[in-house]
Amino acid sequence: MAQAYQALAFAGQTDMVWGHVSARDPGGRGAWMKAAPWGFEEITAERLVLVSPEGEVLAGQGRRHIEYPIHTKIMEARPEVGAVIHSHASAASVFASLDVPLRAISHDAVPFLDPDIPRFAYTGNLVRDDDTGARLAESLGEAAGALMAAHGFVVVGETLAVAVMRAVLLERACRNHLTALAAGGPARWSDDAEIAEKRALVWSMTQYQAGYDYLVRGGTAAASHDPMTP
Repeated sequence: MAQAYQALAFAGQTDMVWGHVSARDPGGRGAWMKAAPWGFEEITAERLVLVSPEGEVLAGQGRRHIEYPIHTKIMEARPEVGAVIHSHASAASVFASLDVPLRAISHDAVPFLDPDIPRFAYTGNLVRDDDTGARLAESLGEAAGALMAAHGFVVVGETLAVAVMRAVLLERACRNHLTALAAGGPARWSDDAEIAEKRALVWSMTQYQAGYDYLVRGGTAAASHDPMTP
């Protein structure tokens, strides 16, 4: 978990103390995530807490995030999901404000286009109760991620490696699309058949893991030189 947080910080997705990564508790007690007062780059094993579906801190020291229902309600709705990430990364947050479909103008968008990434538009406010968390889970459906208008995004994965990579890929896909829009495009992108081929070839579990391992190496190296991290 600490490595996953540091990997996302290395990828540029830290937002001071906001945003969160969670992993399903192997014992079925809830979700592990960071305690509220810390940034991604500051996370160590000692700064993780186990949060029950009711919001009770069952293990670890510190306050839980008030948006824990993002994680618990998605995990309730998706038994195969092992990890959930909520991020405020800037390009995805901006793209979430646009009423345009995300296009596969690079490999990065491929995991999210079946046929398009869902949008959660019920509220742009904090997801702080079970009802709003359940609505977010419903908007996500069976997808790999969802854009949250006026807020950010959420992605899921069977493992932390997949979820972290999807958070990075979604931000890159949205940034690429915004760049293409600024240049007057896009005019070309992968069609449905090519997207299906790429999903199996480009984003196999092996490729997800290879990308994640790189991010972990970068995050670990950065943390070892960061005076804020013990």
